[in-house]
Amino acid sequence: QVQLVESGGGEVQAGGSLRLACAASGRAFTDYNMGWFRQSPGKEREFVGLIAWNGVSTYYADSVKGRFTISRDNAKSSMYLQIDSLKPEDTAVYYCAATRGWSSNRNDYNYWGQGTQVTVSS
Repeated sequence: QVQLVESGGGEVQAGGSLRLACAASGRAFTDYNMGWFRQSPGKEREFVGLIAWNGVSTYYADSVKGRFTISRDNAKSSMYLQIDSLKPEDTAVYYCAATRGWSSNRNDYNYWGQGTQVTVSS
């Protein structure tokens, strides 16, 4: 079992930045590649990006490339999502998730956090 807790969400103006965090507990954090997803009202949960267990490799959805950066600190069992140049369409609940695979498919993720709300005002 892996427990995940997101934090760092809030309301920001367009053009601003946020840094979300995901704290893990339970099984060894380095057993998992970690992903970020987001979900807006009325829409399906959308893949944002993921990072390999050792932090060496990352992969992003085309819609966020260049503005979103994922990192992790295995010593702290934590993962981060830096979001720059925020747009109103980035408004969503952001979730972190753990997987043993390398996938953008939410069905391949075994553990999920409860989410943190990001609201971007224009």
